[in-house]
Amino acid sequence: MPTGDRGDGMESGRIQKTVNVVLCLAAVAGSIWGGTVIWEVLSNRHRINQACDDLVPARNVLALSPAGGDITHRLAEEGTIDLSQGLPQDCELFSTEAGEKIGSRTGSRWFFTGAVGALDQDDESPETPSSSVLNDGNPYKSTTHAAQPLGGGITGLVTDAGVTVFLPCPGGEVEGRRVKELWARAGLMTGRPFTAADQQITGADRDVLAETAALTANNLAERAGCPDRLPDAPEDIPALPEGTSPASQAKGTCAWYAENGFARRPAHPDEVLESRVDDRLPDERCVLFLSGSRASAATERNKGADRPRYGFREADWFVSFHTYRGVSADNVTLRSSGLPGSGTPAEPGTAGRSSQDPMWWASSVCAGNRPQVHTMTSSHAYDRVAPPRDLERLFRAYVQEVASRRDCAPAEFPPATDFAPPGEKD
Repeated sequence: MPTGDRGDGMESGRIQKTVNVVLCLAAVAGSIWGGTVIWEVLSNRHRINQACDDLVPARNVLALSPAGGDITHRLAEEGTIDLSQGLPQDCELFSTEAGEKIGSRTGSRWFFTGAVGALDQDDESPETPSSSVLNDGNPYKSTTHAAQPLGGGITGLVTDAGVTVFLPCPGGEVEGRRVKELWARAGLMTGRPFTAADQQITGADRDVLAETAALTANNLAERAGCPDRLPDAPEDIPALPEGTSPASQAKGTCAWYAENGFARRPAHPDEVLESRVDDRLPDERCVLFLSGSRASAATERNKGADRPRYGFREADWFVSFHTYRGVSADNVTLRSSGLPGSGTPAEPGTAGRSSQDPMWWASSVCAGNRPQVHTMTSSHAYDRVAPPRDLERLFRAYVQEVASRRDCAPAEFPPATDFAPPGEKD
């Protein structure tokens, strides 16, 4: 018995020693793994800060769903932020996790863009009213989501790929350039498998991007010497509505169309793409579409037009309205379908139409002495069959509603002759 007891004790000792060794190895392995993870996080943070000039909060970027693994950035000047080179600037980030999700041969994929800029009269990128509206001009995208105001006390815009915010900055300056208003954008590269089934980013990513954009704007405001800062971004930002809706039910930026009874007229547009109203945004948009039956009804009134019985595309039958306010209104150009770079300036205090395309503008001055430029762009298909008087009525109704809502002085409108085809003005 004593011998057996010693044998059991020795066996127990060996087991305990083995357990201790395993625990020690596990602890060492855990320390190495933990140290590796910590090093990877610190390294990723450093690369994000380096690429985005410490403007974009790295912890937010790392919280995005495609941000796992190794984070890298572009090495060229384009795609990294350097405020000494002026505004706008952006930083583009890649991750190995995003690369793995799509089977990238290079091992990583571009997944995030942070951008900053300023609005002023010297902006080199003119505002251009849309000439292609469904699917945002992307033929590979099957669903359109109208951008919506961010809310939460922030002037901002939520799209299906990111969030842009705006911050007034009277007296601000960035690298010797005077600025009046700053903007910041945080966006994800979209497409399967990074977006939800309805082709927009997930709710969790949407909230992170909103916070990222607001913090980025505040960081830029600090460097520019702006007196104000944005509040915390709202949470639980709702998904964007999908596609068009019946014109008779319009309640946002196209509400004027339903309220005036235009939707009941057989040859008028019967679908809308609209957003909620937020008069603080630099521009707002309302787009009207004709269904196949409405397009056929419109051509019935024009014997020289081909009826759209075959190959009908809703994207070819629209009339789009924009209003630009403040600084944005100082730099609106009606792009021409002719030579690149050509177009007609739509200046505050004036009104008219493009010399080549079915595009018109009006202007007004609203509360706070802010100039407003209002534009209407018709597709060539709809312009060929819409009576000039109908287009004029639509434009006047739209502009008058916006001007009334924004406490504007009477608007400057194009003359009635500008709504007739160019060859029929006389």
